[in-house]
Amino acid sequence: MAVRKIVRFPDPILKTPTLKVDVIDRDIVKLVEDMFETMYHAEGVGLAANQIGEPLRIMVIDTSPKKESPPVKLVLINPELLEGQGSIKYREGCLSFPGLTVEVERYQKVRFRAMDLKGEIKEYELEGFPAIVFQHELDHLDGITFIDRVNGLKRRLALERYAKLQRQGTGG
Repeated sequence: MAVRKIVRFPDPILKTPTLKVDVIDRDIVKLVEDMFETMYHAEGVGLAANQIGEPLRIMVIDTSPKKESPPVKLVLINPELLEGQGSIKYREGCLSFPGLTVEVERYQKVRFRAMDLKGEIKEYELEGFPAIVFQHELDHLDGITFIDRVNGLKRRLALERYAKLQRQGTGG
C-alpha cells in the first residue's frame, strides 16, 4: 500500500467524468488499497479514484472516523444511483479543496448499485452522513465537485476563500 498525492482543484481531472472499470485485476486491487491508505492518511471519509489521478469509476468510503452514524466501509466500482429520497443540508469538506467547507444540499437517503472488489454487483441503501459521503464521491466520478453544488454569491465567496487559503499555504 502507498499514500498517493491527492489532486487539488483546479486540476482538470476533477472536472472529467471517469471511465468504467471492466476487469478487476491486481492493479485495481492495489489501487483500492492505495486509495484507503491515502484517505486515512489525509483523515478523510471518502475518496474517488480521480482524486489521486486515476480516471476510473472507483470510490472508497469509511465513515468510522466520524461518530455521526453507524460506520460504513465500502469499495464501490462503477456505482450507479438508482433512487434518492428526502433532503439534507450538510457542511462538506473535500480532500481536493483542503481547508474549505461549504453547505451542500443532498438526498437524505440513497439507493444505488455497484460492483464490489470480487466483481459482484450489489444494491445498497445508505442514509444520513454515509449517504452524503456517497453522493459527494459519486459527483467526483462524474466530474462534479462540491463547489458546483452551490450557486451564485456563495460559490464565488467559497472559491475566493479557497484561493486565499492556497495563497497562505494553509490549505493542507
